[in-house]
Amino acid sequence: MIFSDPASVAVVGASDDPAKWGHWLARGALDGHERRTVHLVNRGGGAVLGRPTVRSLSELDEAPELVVLAVPAAHVPAVVDEALAVGVRGFVGIPAGIDEAVVGRIREAGARLLGPNCLGVFDAATSLHLAWGRFQAGSLGVVSQSGQVGLEIAGLAASTGIGVSRFVSVGNQADVTAAEALRDLVSHDLTTVVGVYLESFGPGIVAAMSDLRAAGKPVVLLTVGSSLAAQEAARTHTGALTSSLDVVDAACRRAGAVRVTTPAALVDLASVLTSGVPGGSRVGVISDSGGQGAIAADLAVAAGLAVPPLSAVDGLPAGASVRNPIDLAGTGEQDLANYARAVEVLARGGEIDTVVLSGYFGSYGEDAPSLEAAEVTVATRICSLARETGVPVLVHSMRADSAAVRVLRAGGVPVQHTIERAMAALGNAHRLTRHTAAAVPRATTTTAYRPGYLAARDLLDFVRFPRAHAVTSAADVTGTPLTGPFALKADWLAHKSEHGGVRLDLTDPAAAFDEMRARLGPGTYVLEEMDGRDHTVELIIGAQRDHSFGPVVLVGAGGVHAELLRDTAVELAPVTPATARNMLARLISAPLLSGARGAPPVDVAALAEVIAQISETLAARPDLAEIELNPVRVGPDGVLAVDALIIPSSEVNDTSGQRVA
Repeated sequence: MIFSDPASVAVVGASDDPAKWGHWLARGALDGHERRTVHLVNRGGGAVLGRPTVRSLSELDEAPELVVLAVPAAHVPAVVDEALAVGVRGFVGIPAGIDEAVVGRIREAGARLLGPNCLGVFDAATSLHLAWGRFQAGSLGVVSQSGQVGLEIAGLAASTGIGVSRFVSVGNQADVTAAEALRDLVSHDLTTVVGVYLESFGPGIVAAMSDLRAAGKPVVLLTVGSSLAAQEAARTHTGALTSSLDVVDAACRRAGAVRVTTPAALVDLASVLTSGVPGGSRVGVISDSGGQGAIAADLAVAAGLAVPPLSAVDGLPAGASVRNPIDLAGTGEQDLANYARAVEVLARGGEIDTVVLSGYFGSYGEDAPSLEAAEVTVATRICSLARETGVPVLVHSMRADSAAVRVLRAGGVPVQHTIERAMAALGNAHRLTRHTAAAVPRATTTTAYRPGYLAARDLLDFVRFPRAHAVTSAADVTGTPLTGPFALKADWLAHKSEHGGVRLDLTDPAAAFDEMRARLGPGTYVLEEMDGRDHTVELIIGAQRDHSFGPVVLVGAGGVHAELLRDTAVELAPVTPATARNMLARLISAPLLSGARGAPPVDVAALAEVIAQISETLAARPDLAEIELNPVRVGPDGVLAVDALIIPSSEVNDTSGQRVA
């Protein structure tokens, strides 16, 4: 409870100067003086905001539970040492540049630090306001690595009427982490939706977001793509094909969260989610303008939603269309109650999951004041219909603010000033209904890692490979029991084609061996039968151990052009075969798997099983950093991998995720 409802707080550096942090923090702390004891500390003494101050914490009769450090970083060590000496157990570190040694002393004393380099903390439930700025109480929990981005989110939340339940600026996360701040929101009664801004991801983020989703509190994540989530790896295609945001999105799917790209999009989605997660993708559109209804319908489809035709519509005024979108065709302005009637028809009809009212509604009372009372009455009825039916209603109004708009927002009906923001938010809300489940790990191979292609084949004994054997001399080649045409490979090379370490379609492998050995030197080479099956599709299957989120698995268009095509799908590992099939369905090249231009469909079930087992192997083997099969040739009769690469964890730098040269 130190950072949510302390019994007493002290602001060190309290000031009467409105331009200083100490002024804002002192004023905010005094907002909660009826709930807790508030001490103001100013080394010059005197009064701040009309309240007496002390010159140091040691002058207090008892230790405050939480101390806000609103002094320059150079003064922080002395303040912290004094605070620890009197028994303080919590600190909010506003300034940047607090030395790690100071953080260490706080930890050693069993105390906690929020920050440093943070904007502070706010909790509407406990009247705790230890942050720069003003906050409107509401239902959105905000956890932000950037104080100013968090403050922007809070301001936007106030403007849309949803407000903030708790605000935690974690700053540099020297002690208290974003994951901890998120877990604290699970039991926070005022919080119904959580918005998160992070630039880096530490352990526990996925679990914390999952716990919030399980508690009925959906999470909206904003990030800038600069995290360590998936550093590009030079030695495998898998690393080159995976971006940081690919892995962040996979983490969101696993946790049941949604990633957005701007603070406004975060708040737009949060405002929709406060009215309830849509039960499906079917949208019913109502407008008093055919053009606006058509635009809304197009944007809905672009956002991944459906605008289904309606089977039977009764109760609309004469002259209104009965299609979807419904065009009131001027009957809305003839009788404003027709807007509510149309909403009721759709909400009670059982054919749609969300109602979107788009256009002029919300503007009547502003443009014609004599209509304001009637418009407010209709707005009140629309709010009641949303509550009674359980069908979310979303309004796009040409008026950014009006009496009717304020009534809608106060009644739990989100209002957007542009239809594109409204539909984008609704599409993002629908994405929350689609997330992947983690696999139940099965027994995986315990074969010890050895370098080379042949060793990788042995370790991945659940994968089918072509018949092959090692060759180290021309005699091994000429005496082969294999059937041509052949492939010849340098066993030890990672990217064989880039170094001339692979030759294909050989009928005279002995000559090719002599040439390759003369160029690359002695070593183990692999003679392998070529896969001559018809109607095969080449893919890549890869798994790597991500610095922030752990094991991830990738599938995509494969072969030598994998990095050029960049047609991939990524999930956190391990995955189930069902999730693997979903990954395959997301590929642009997915139609090739079901048969194209008369070709038979390939064995997708077997392919999904291999993807799942690769993901499980990496997840269960901390000694392995990466596994890659490329290309994987899948045909109607099953899966055949014709190259494999395994990289052990010992070859990866533990702190950066990069290869050790």
